[in-house]
Amino acid sequence: MTARTTARTAAVVAGQAARRSAGMLVGSAVELRTERPEVVLTFDDGPEPGGTDRILAALAAAGASATFFVLLTRVRRYRSLVDDVVAAGHEVALHGVDHRALPTLPPAEAARMIRAGKAELEDAVGRPVRWFRPPYGRQTGRNWAAAARADLLPVLWGPTLLDWTDARDDQRVARSQDGVQKGSIVLAHDGFAGPEDGACDGPPPVLDRGHLVTAVLAGYADRGLTARSLGQALDGGGRLVRAPWFPG
Repeated sequence: MTARTTARTAAVVAGQAARRSAGMLVGSAVELRTERPEVVLTFDDGPEPGGTDRILAALAAAGASATFFVLLTRVRRYRSLVDDVVAAGHEVALHGVDHRALPTLPPAEAARMIRAGKAELEDAVGRPVRWFRPPYGRQTGRNWAAAARADLLPVLWGPTLLDWTDARDDQRVARSQDGVQKGSIVLAHDGFAGPEDGACDGPPPVLDRGHLVTAVLAGYADRGLTARSLGQALDGGGRLVRAPWFPG
């Protein structure tokens, strides 16, 4: 048994014990309750050259951390960028094997993809993976249950950066500050899923993701807020707030 397999097995056992003690983890994570002046910054659809690397530099300059929800289609192509995310002390979580919406797939196939994606990602990063964000935020109750059986908690969001659209940067920064507060889970992107990832969202927006994240973090700093990964925010005393989220 390899060290990675041992770590993954330990994570499964710990997750099962947590569910037994809590009864059942019901609902998806949508925010945190915390007394610390922190927001949870998350990035989807990467890794991607020209996006992930510039965002890593922006995070380092601000002394911030984040959770990166990655696609396995992209991990396979840009493995060194995933290594850079881990080496910089950030958290890696699962966004999917690809970017197909889970409710469009047979439930058994969706469940298999969640299990296989977690295993492959844990082998890639050499550590347990705890969080899952369904592509487009779309999931059914059966999809949620499949993630829970794989010892993954679906994580959704509140404020966003509008960085998958053709909005202006000032609009994106303004949107990122709208409704943000301690414990908010913020949705951003370090890449743009395309047809090769199972997505069909049109052409990617033109933007400098590093420049945008720098401006967003400066706006949070003006409010006295620091960006942290979900794991670090929880380690600092935060408590997950769960809610039903089944847009289908």
